[in-house]
Amino acid sequence: MAAALSSCTVVDDHFKCFEALTDKQKILLEKKQVTLEFKKGEIIAKQGSFASHVIFLCEGLLKVYLEHGNEVLILKIISPGNLIGLSSLSESEDVFQYSTAAYHHSIVNLIDINTFKLLIRENGHFASKVINILSENSNQINNRFFCLTHRQSYGRLADLLLCLSKRVFKSNEFDLDLTRKELAELAGMSTENVIRILKKFQEEELITLKGKRFELSNINALHRICDLG
Repeated sequence: MAAALSSCTVVDDHFKCFEALTDKQKILLEKKQVTLEFKKGEIIAKQGSFASHVIFLCEGLLKVYLEHGNEVLILKIISPGNLIGLSSLSESEDVFQYSTAAYHHSIVNLIDINTFKLLIRENGHFASKVINILSENSNQINNRFFCLTHRQSYGRLADLLLCLSKRVFKSNEFDLDLTRKELAELAGMSTENVIRILKKFQEEELITLKGKRFELSNINALHRICDLG
């Protein structure tokens, strides 16, 4: 079911990579980061701007997206415990390759990118864990594009709901503080289509909706819809 988890990204091991640091390196890291709060809709990183830091999400929910004129493509949704901006660690890439914004109130640590690079050079174990995260991020974005290009609307929305349940909220019941428009953007669909399919899923007792409260009532059926595309 790897492809069925492609609409958003959560990697629990992101935070664990810091466990590879020595006590001295952890102290340095603590000194070279700041904690900031962002309101719903505020931009945390802008595509094309100089990348002076790596972002660690402590609390909240973020979206990572590409911009081209008025068009936006959401690459992934980020929950607490994730690192953002690792693609800017390359010596040839000193700008953010994508934008990041808060879906709702969020708290992040901004880690000085030069300090992060220093720790990679000094600590091979830490570097190995960062490479693993980069590899997984790449695989998940590839799966994201597969979902957008090879699944029909029912499969896309089923894929997204399963992802939110398993990877983001880790529960079959969750409060989703996103508008239907934001949910549609995340699924790569029209708002009208999302509303119609959510109603259909409810009628077939696959999900239960009460305001912002989602309950996935029939996980197996959603997986079948996702598999069939």
